[in-house]
Amino acid sequence: MTGTSDRKLDGRALDGSAAAGPFGEIFGGDLTTVVVTCAGCRASAPFAEQSAFLGGPGAVLRCPGCDHLLARVVQTPTELWLEMSGSASWRFRLGS
Repeated sequence: MTGTSDRKLDGRALDGSAAAGPFGEIFGGDLTTVVVTCAGCRASAPFAEQSAFLGGPGAVLRCPGCDHLLARVVQTPTELWLEMSGSASWRFRLGS
């Protein structure tokens, strides 16, 4: 498996903001400030600071610290798939 540094060096890793669109369509809002906690290393950071990978089948979000798969969303002509098992939690701020 490719390690974190290899992924970042090959130029495919974007900041989490790049994946905010596909995930935002599901949750109905701006996700860039949602705090995501990695189930692998337990690190917490805003969605915008996670590593995003686009262009494959769907959008993938990975922990920038340990490269653990946090979540992925894939849309087909007939279905939308959301997998979040690599995240311990997603913390949404309520109100203003």
